[in-house]
Amino acid sequence: MPGDSDDELKRIKEKKLSEMIAPKKGGVEKMSHSYVELTDANFDSTISSAKLPVLVDFWAAWCGPCIMMAPIFEQLAKEYEGKALLAKVNVDENQEVSQKFGIYGIPTFIFFKGGKEVGRVIGAMGASGLKAELNRHL
Repeated sequence: MPGDSDDELKRIKEKKLSEMIAPKKGGVEKMSHSYVELTDANFDSTISSAKLPVLVDFWAAWCGPCIMMAPIFEQLAKEYEGKALLAKVNVDENQEVSQKFGIYGIPTFIFFKGGKEVGRVIGAMGASGLKAELNRHL
């Protein structure tokens, strides 16, 4: 059927995109990216001990807007290295922390300072919009 091949191509594309942006499982480790991965196990300790402001991207591999935001987030992570800690939380793999912060729509970006939430943006936006929000919290 014609629709079947379209569905199969879409599934393959989504799988490849998620593999490209999905961080490895484990503790807080520097990825090949400029951001770190946070999990249910290390979220609280990382946020509370961070000396820099923290921007956390709550995302999922199946989320189109999240995939669209991935290169923007990566660029900001490089640009703000040493000024802010940028981190990602996969909501499918880390449901405890996602529920704790009431993540119902993704992508959701939460800004932390001194271990406390100081701002939140829900939904995809352009690089300049996310950068402006990040600058507000530095």
